[in-house]
Amino acid sequence: MSTVIIIIQIILSCMFASSPSIKLLRTKSMVQHWNDYQYPMWFMNITALLETTGVIGVIAGLWIPEILKYAAGLFVTLIIGAIHAHLFRAKHKPVMAINALVMLLLSITLMVV
Repeated sequence: MSTVIIIIQIILSCMFASSPSIKLLRTKSMVQHWNDYQYPMWFMNITALLETTGVIGVIAGLWIPEILKYAAGLFVTLIIGAIHAHLFRAKHKPVMAINALVMLLLSITLMVV
C-alpha cells in the first residue's frame, strides 16, 4: 500500500473521528446545524453511527485493504449528504462546504485506487 493512501486514511480517520462524538453529545453548535438542516434529531444518531463505522473501516483498511473501498464509499455517501445539507437544506454559504469537499475528494481517491 502506498504511503499517500495511508496518509489519506489517517487524515480521514482523524477528520471523521470527532464528528460522531459531537453529534452523540448533542453539542449546542451541532444541534443548531441539525435544526438548520431540518432533519429529525434521531437521524443525527444514525449519522454518528455511520461515521463511526466508516472510521473503523478506514482504520481496518490499513490491515485489510478490501474493506477500504467500502468504508470510503460510505464516507462518499455521507459527505454528499453533508454537502447537500449545507448548501441546499440550510442554504449556508459555500465556504461551509469546503471541508466536506476536501474530504469527498480524499474519499473518492481511496475508492478508485
